[in-house]
Amino acid sequence: MAERALTVSALTKYIKYKFDQDVHLKDVLLEGEISNFKHNVRGHFYFTLKDDRAQISAVMFKSNAWKVNFKPKEGMHVLVRGYISVFEVSGSYQIYVDSMEEVGVGNLYQAYLQLKEKLEKEGLFDPNAKQPLPSFPNQIAVLTSSTGAAVRDIIHIINRRYPLVKILIYPTTVQGENAKHEIVKNLELANRNPANDVIILGRGGGSIEDLWAFNEEIVARAIFDSRIPIVSAVGHETDFTIADFVADVRAPTPSGAAELVVPDQVTLHRDVEKSAQKAYDYLNRVIRLKRQEINRSTERYVMKDPSRLLMTHSKRYEYLDDKLRILHPAKRLDHGFDQLASLKKNLSKAMHQSLLDYKQHLLSATEHLDYVNPLNIMKKGYTLVRKEGTIIKSIDHINQDDTVEVSFYDGSMITQVKSKKKGDN
Repeated sequence: MAERALTVSALTKYIKYKFDQDVHLKDVLLEGEISNFKHNVRGHFYFTLKDDRAQISAVMFKSNAWKVNFKPKEGMHVLVRGYISVFEVSGSYQIYVDSMEEVGVGNLYQAYLQLKEKLEKEGLFDPNAKQPLPSFPNQIAVLTSSTGAAVRDIIHIINRRYPLVKILIYPTTVQGENAKHEIVKNLELANRNPANDVIILGRGGGSIEDLWAFNEEIVARAIFDSRIPIVSAVGHETDFTIADFVADVRAPTPSGAAELVVPDQVTLHRDVEKSAQKAYDYLNRVIRLKRQEINRSTERYVMKDPSRLLMTHSKRYEYLDDKLRILHPAKRLDHGFDQLASLKKNLSKAMHQSLLDYKQHLLSATEHLDYVNPLNIMKKGYTLVRKEGTIIKSIDHINQDDTVEVSFYDGSMITQVKSKKKGDN
């Protein structure tokens, strides 16, 4: 007789029955660190409780979750009470939590906070150090696992939004002990390629342990030293790593990173069409305005009777012609000659009058000189007496026996003083 095989469901029900019958598993007080915490829309808590050697899945339904007076979060150290049972659908055992108390911060989360504080003080999170993303990149470097869903999502979204860009994949281990070294190495390789315009560094979601490579100090410093702007896309929207704070831009998910680094071709086409329509409308408006100006010009009275316009210009021409004749160089030269002749005539007349005036003045001066000429006075009997060439003006200046010269108007003589007499004139 052949053995009868059990179904998976039957085996799972048996194991669940064993769990449920074990009195040691009906009321368990368990201490551990929260990881991969999720609060779903129905109000239930789903998370992993772990220590440094093992982990267990945990669920806390809404009926008990609302009683928790604090907000559970990643890395929190808690004390939970509940029972252990098997979830038949997945065939896994888990703890169904009835109550939860906060104990403290887990070791990994504490290390995360300490490194975050250190790097922030050094300025690695400074917004002024962030590089802007290029508006239209030619090549995008993607550092992630080559087999995960994240790389497929990134490629699909970039090709859909902006198929002109090239995508260069750097297969990178994003989990485990060696992940940090491989991330740093590939960041250096991507920076050596001058064709790369932007880098996407990321992976899908996971627990704090799964994402820990992005909390390593060497990874943070490699991101900060990158000459190419980096978009960090690690985990889900609620997951924050050190890499997110150091990177130039943080995306909530890998798909979000793909949307950030390239423009949307649909939006670009729409913008081009809008710009073209604006240009078309502007040109139509200009043409319409110019046409209105032409119509207004043709409706003016002078345009209806062009001869008036010609008459106006003819009068202006005559005026300019007359002015040109007046200002013609020959006319100005003739006028200059006339002025020169007039000036010469006036100059000759002035010179003649000046000569007459100077002649009259000379005659008057000559008569005056004749009147005061000593020779004319000496004709009346006056003489000049000189002693040794000096004119004698007083009897005191001459002595007896002096030899003197006596000058008359018509000659002179030498004589000797025999005597002198001083008296009234």
